[in-house]
Amino acid sequence: MATDAIRIERPTTTSKLVALTRWDAVPAAAGLFHLMYLFGLYFVFPHAPLWVMLILGFIYALMVNANINGVGHNFIHNPFFRSQLLNRLFGITQSIACCFSQTMYDAVHMQHHKGNSDRQDERGDTTDWLSIYRHGHDGEAENPWSYVFLSFFRDDVGTIRKDLQKRKNGDDFWGNVELTAFATTLLVMAIIVPSNPVHFINWRFVLYFLPFWYLGHCFSYLNGYYRHYGANPDKPIAWGVSSYGKIYNWLFFYNGYHAEHHFRPKVHWTKMEKFRRNIEHLQKQEGVRTIKRAHMLGFLDSDVPKRGGRARAPEREKATSLAR
Repeated sequence: MATDAIRIERPTTTSKLVALTRWDAVPAAAGLFHLMYLFGLYFVFPHAPLWVMLILGFIYALMVNANINGVGHNFIHNPFFRSQLLNRLFGITQSIACCFSQTMYDAVHMQHHKGNSDRQDERGDTTDWLSIYRHGHDGEAENPWSYVFLSFFRDDVGTIRKDLQKRKNGDDFWGNVELTAFATTLLVMAIIVPSNPVHFINWRFVLYFLPFWYLGHCFSYLNGYYRHYGANPDKPIAWGVSSYGKIYNWLFFYNGYHAEHHFRPKVHWTKMEKFRRNIEHLQKQEGVRTIKRAHMLGFLDSDVPKRGGRARAPEREKATSLAR
């Protein structure tokens, strides 16, 4: 299939602040709210009962997932601001809120689009560092349990940095700034207890926060797994699995239109519904899989194909990468 056969117009605006559309103020505000929520957890912790903090911590974990796959994801493909400096500063706020580097996430995600959750090659490797087939066996996807709970520890920071250095646009520097920013924030939170009077060595907050931070990233990997499990890595139009529930897509800024996104990564989230209508006939011809009930826990859908039910394709269809 010719991957350049269908195009869609990009939004434009006269705003001197936002780059494409004033609607991007919504995900930008959501990202900043997430940052404020993190600070709120820190300041409320010494005063709230444990059961309240457990509920708030679980909400924070859900917000990490929604931020990474909604706000941060859209920010990678369509930066919100005209000013490069504003985009860099927003990346720092994202990094602190999710406790990772937004710029390094950019590198990993662009590699994801280069491979599109590809199967292992003859050397047992995949182009996509996040591919659900990368640690699988016999051409099958990895077990979701190991993918979800181990992927957090599999990022190769050295390889990511080499990729950023190749760009020669300052990404390596800003990635280190983001790492320093969130590490410094966590260090301050670990040292100072925001009580009256102030105390030091906030070990209780650290023990409370770290599991929810990890859980949030596990939720993100869970979300990513079922955005690709049942997809066809050999057909560009079927590289992802879509779900069209309104609540999910409002919260995740149309991340549910995942087959559409992989087919055209630059389509803006406000244009996804229109783009889907344009290619719906092609999707039906190619058998693009969709999840009927859109939610983070995609494996609850009764139509998810059973593991081991698909044979390994003899040859991956050659297609021009759309990641850049």
